[in-house]
Amino acid sequence: MKKIGITGGIGSGKTTVCEIFKLLGIPVFHADQEAKNLQNNDPKIRDLIIELLGKDVYTKDGILDRKKVAEIVFNNKKALSAINKIIHPAVRQQFIQWSDRFPSAPYILYEAAILFESGYASDFDKNILILADEMTRITRVIKRDHTTVKNVRQRISNQLNDDQKIQMADYLIENNNDKLVIPQILKIDKIIREYGKIW
Repeated sequence: MKKIGITGGIGSGKTTVCEIFKLLGIPVFHADQEAKNLQNNDPKIRDLIIELLGKDVYTKDGILDRKKVAEIVFNNKKALSAINKIIHPAVRQQFIQWSDRFPSAPYILYEAAILFESGYASDFDKNILILADEMTRITRVIKRDHTTVKNVRQRISNQLNDDQKIQMADYLIENNNDKLVIPQILKIDKIIREYGKIW
C-alpha cells in the first residue's frame, strides 16, 4: 500500500484539502486528532504529560487544556520537544494499526501539521505540502480559533518555514483560492493512482 504524508503550516487549509481527498475515496489518518485523543484518554500519556508540565494542564474533567500547554511549550522549545517525544511515537503506533484496515485502498494519507519537523516524512512514499500566503493563514486561524495575530505568528515561528518544507516535499498544493485547489488535488490523485508500484 502506498502511504502518503500530507502537511502544511497552520492555517494552510489541511482540513479542507483532506476532505476533498476523502471524497475521492482516500482514507485519511489525522495525526493531530489522534494526538488529542491519546492526550485525553490514554492514562500513560496523561501521566507523562503531568510529570512534564504539571497537573494544572488538565481540567477537572481530565481534558488537556491546550491553551495552557501552548503557553508553556511555544515559549519553551525544550518542553515542546519533550512533549513531542511523548506523543509522536504513540500516534505512529496508532497509524500502523489504522492503516491495516485499508488493504485495498489505492493509497492512504497521513495528515500532520509538523510532519517534516517530527522527522517522520521519510517513512512515507511521497509527501504533499499545502501552501498559503502568510496573511491568508493568519486570517483563517484568527477566524477559526478567535485568537490574535501575535499568537498566530508565534505558532508559525515554531514550524519550519515554507522554503525549508518545499525542499522536502514531492508535491505542492497552493491553497490561497478554494476554486483553484480542486484541480491540483485531482492531478496529484491521478499521478499517485497511476503508479502500480511504490516509487
